[in-house]
Amino acid sequence: MSPSVLVHYDPSLPIRLAGDASAYGVGAVISHVMSDGSERPIAFASRTLLPSERNYAQIEKEALSLIFGINKFHTYLYGRHFTLVTDHKPLTTILGPNKGIPSMTAARLQRWAVRLSAYSYTIEFRPTQQHSNADGLSRLPLNVCCASDSAPDPSCFNVKQIESLPVTSTDLAKATRTDPILSQVYASTLNGWPSEVNDELQPFRTRREELTVEAGCVLWGTRVIIPSKLRQKLLNELHRDHPGITKMKSVSRSYFWWPNLDRDIESSAKACVECQAVKNTPQVAPLHPWLWPTKPWKRVHIDFAGPFQGAMFLVAVDSHSKWPEVFIMSSTTVVKTIEVLRVMFAAYGLPEQIVSDNGPQFVSNEFATFLKQNGVKRIRSAPYHPSTNGLAERFVQSLKQSLKATLNTQRSLSHRLYDFLFTYRQSVHSTTGKTPSSLFLQRELRTRFDLLQPDQEARVLAKQSQQKSGHDLHARCRQFFLGQSVMAKNLRPGPKWIPAVVVERLGPLSYLVETNDRDLWRRHVDLLKELSPAETLPAESTPQSAVGPEVMLPAGQHTPVSSGSRAEPAPVTAQEEVRSSEAPTPEAAALVRVPSSAVAVPTSPPRSTAVSKPSGTSSVHTPRTRSYPTRNRNPPDYLRPVWEIQV
Repeated sequence: MSPSVLVHYDPSLPIRLAGDASAYGVGAVISHVMSDGSERPIAFASRTLLPSERNYAQIEKEALSLIFGINKFHTYLYGRHFTLVTDHKPLTTILGPNKGIPSMTAARLQRWAVRLSAYSYTIEFRPTQQHSNADGLSRLPLNVCCASDSAPDPSCFNVKQIESLPVTSTDLAKATRTDPILSQVYASTLNGWPSEVNDELQPFRTRREELTVEAGCVLWGTRVIIPSKLRQKLLNELHRDHPGITKMKSVSRSYFWWPNLDRDIESSAKACVECQAVKNTPQVAPLHPWLWPTKPWKRVHIDFAGPFQGAMFLVAVDSHSKWPEVFIMSSTTVVKTIEVLRVMFAAYGLPEQIVSDNGPQFVSNEFATFLKQNGVKRIRSAPYHPSTNGLAERFVQSLKQSLKATLNTQRSLSHRLYDFLFTYRQSVHSTTGKTPSSLFLQRELRTRFDLLQPDQEARVLAKQSQQKSGHDLHARCRQFFLGQSVMAKNLRPGPKWIPAVVVERLGPLSYLVETNDRDLWRRHVDLLKELSPAETLPAESTPQSAVGPEVMLPAGQHTPVSSGSRAEPAPVTAQEEVRSSEAPTPEAAALVRVPSSAVAVPTSPPRSTAVSKPSGTSSVHTPRTRSYPTRNRNPPDYLRPVWEIQV
């Protein structure tokens, strides 16, 4: 050949091996990459395909061209790095040295990829328009029919696998040719796939790099693609011994495939009546909790426990507070059950709902009539589903555990039962976070553990007693009686202390007094003081006529200290005074016996006041009512002295 066409092999220059395949031949070109970037061929090779090789899929033919070139130019390539060039892009992934071999790749391609692992190479894609050198050789091959691979033809393995199926390979090939979908897949696998396909062909097109043709059948890897009319027959063969969905899928993945195979296997297994009859109980449903009642004793869960330790127990649990009630039953008839419920209803009232299982007592007509007459709604759980009445069932479990644990004690059954109930009711419940007693009784039960805590009431009383003792060291107990003259502290502008008379005792240390201005003041004993002897009239200067027998005064009334003229009472604030114009209560209107010596009567009338003695009366100076510019105002009779009242 001319030096302008071929070059000598140079170990220092990069090497490229290009390969291409047609329907009847393969070609390969080995070349050097020169310093200017151009490629100069070293040698050309081509051959025709064997009859069996012509049945290969197009991707296998393209890979065969590369294997043919590597075997042909092994002396130039082995032991150094080179570049493989192909116009079939999927081969860059399948035969790429930096990526793993796809698991579903055809067995022939996997073997070729393993063989290429002995070489140091990279693979790149080149469009067909720039790949004319190898493409021309594949279309004009030499009439040489030498096998490119000394390994045994894998067609024998694939055909034997096909023959092991319930149908023969001849049946599959015939059904593949007549199937409207697989016939197109068969032709596209041999001649190449179009750029766009319909939805029915899309599952096959996505696997086009892994599809091959053997004995007239289409294979995906080592799995035969089954035509539609033979699929039900294979499903029946898979399900013949009822192995289950998982095992059916496992077997099918080793032999055959079609689109949506897993879904068809699941539908076939679920439609089998024999499989469903012996299948385990299905998975439990999501939890649907009861609505929590807003008040106690609104919904009550009841159930029977036993026979246990020689007795039957009727259990009732309040859904709001988790308050339990347990009764030892001598008989579990419906009559005895209703009697126990009457006891509970009498103690706690009628609930709105009662939840029970389907025991004979709870489904009887007598029980239904009893609840209906009392306006209680009956709710029964599903048959053989105790978790519906889980509140009562769970308490029964706790009850039995406690009674078992205390069996060896010297206490009786009822003793142990009531001790358990006492402990349970004052223990914090895990659901509510509070004790049943606090929610049901609105208080905590007193237990022996309360003795460990200090007595708060005794502590407060002791502190109060200590405070009183310290305060009373500098205090003096004083008391005033009705009608006693005192000095009351003035809380308004004016004199600090004003004379007054005790009218009523309002409390242990509080009095109601009346001033000379007829104002009623409420004063603490600390704001009152007794009149000194110098401030009161001597007993010997009091006229004998003024000291008479006992007089009857209305309760709360008094005789003023001064009998002089009285001014109209001044307004009094609501914070410190009681209005004198308030009408007396019936109790205040009752007469009180007061010694006449306690009534202070002046010895002589005021100088500016003329005194007139009523006829038939003793010599008593009657004070004259003050004159006002508008009209004369006389005080009411219950505020006037006895001797001023005209009978």
